[in-house]
Amino acid sequence: MTLDRIDRAILNELTRNGRISHAELSARIGLSPTSCARRQRALEEAGIIAGYEAVLGLDQLGFSATVIVRITLDSQAEDALRAFEEALAASPSVVRCFLMSGSDDYIVTVAARSIADFERIHRTELACLPHVGRVQSSFSLRQVINRGIPPAALQAPADKDTPSR
Repeated sequence: MTLDRIDRAILNELTRNGRISHAELSARIGLSPTSCARRQRALEEAGIIAGYEAVLGLDQLGFSATVIVRITLDSQAEDALRAFEEALAASPSVVRCFLMSGSDDYIVTVAARSIADFERIHRTELACLPHVGRVQSSFSLRQVINRGIPPAALQAPADKDTPSR
């Protein structure tokens, strides 16, 4: 699906407020509510809009420590990766996980209530995962940027025929 200016405007508004009504969205975009709803549905069906979610204030829920954990496995065999990933998915403290290239096999983001809580998470949820060879942790001092998508994703691709200024 090729995105036009209107699709990008719809996506931009929805990234700011996923609960915006079709009436308000249409007023901001300059289309009828029916046209906005049809385009939004097409974006969903194409998988460009993968879902909607509430962004929670973890601090207000008592999770004041964000920990970035670098994990290296003792094997990179397919069965070892699969076993690790399946076990990690069951960890209730894991917020995000990436399979990496380079010296670390995985980068995992963990939400903890405190440093003492992270010690428990490290001992009972992370270090005992299958094939873990090394765990290195870094504590976030504060969040600077937390975007679901980079703003560049909503910009039109640069025209290759237009010279840069």
